[in-house]
Amino acid sequence: MKIIDQSWEWVQKPAAPLEVIERAGRTCYKSEGAIGPGSAEKFARMLVRSGHESVIEHAVASIRFITNRGVTHELVRHRLSSFSQESTRYVRYKDRMEFIRPVWWNEWSQEERDIWEDAMSQAESAYKFLLKQGSRPEQAREVLPNSLKTEIVMTANLREWRSVFSLRCAKGAHPQIRVLMLECLQGFAEEIPIIFDDLAEKYVSFRKEG
Repeated sequence: MKIIDQSWEWVQKPAAPLEVIERAGRTCYKSEGAIGPGSAEKFARMLVRSGHESVIEHAVASIRFITNRGVTHELVRHRLSSFSQESTRYVRYKDRMEFIRPVWWNEWSQEERDIWEDAMSQAESAYKFLLKQGSRPEQAREVLPNSLKTEIVMTANLREWRSVFSLRCAKGAHPQIRVLMLECLQGFAEEIPIIFDDLAEKYVSFRKEG
């Protein structure tokens, strides 16, 4: 058994997102002649501030999340996104299985940590025993817990990403997904600040203060 921390990484960064957004948006007014140095930044900022977010749907980003299966059950509820997830039905875990460390690990006593680790170890042993007895992975997976590590690639337009961050970075979100999405939001704000810096200021700054 191996315990790892959840993480995220870019699979596909949006290509020239602000320029794409500006060209799409100016089509509405036939104002393409106003395109020039620095105009894309000003145009995109205006769209976000005014709430005209349909135009930012023209830019798309893909992220790979390494997290637990409980988190992915929440992620796939964002129905305007596309998902490809590691399948416990077809993947046969023969080596050490990986489990995601809960984000409240440091809040737990040593006894609580030991109980969690013991539960994960028992799940791994039960899974491998079932495989040894002839069970298929799709059958043996019934003993696997939410903490099992999984990978999922999520693709969405930038408007949907804003919606995801607004919901999953909020104080009421589940702690495990909230920590992951706050870190991801920071990455989006660094890569496309004009589209995401307002959300980063609202949620990431709140986390640092809290």
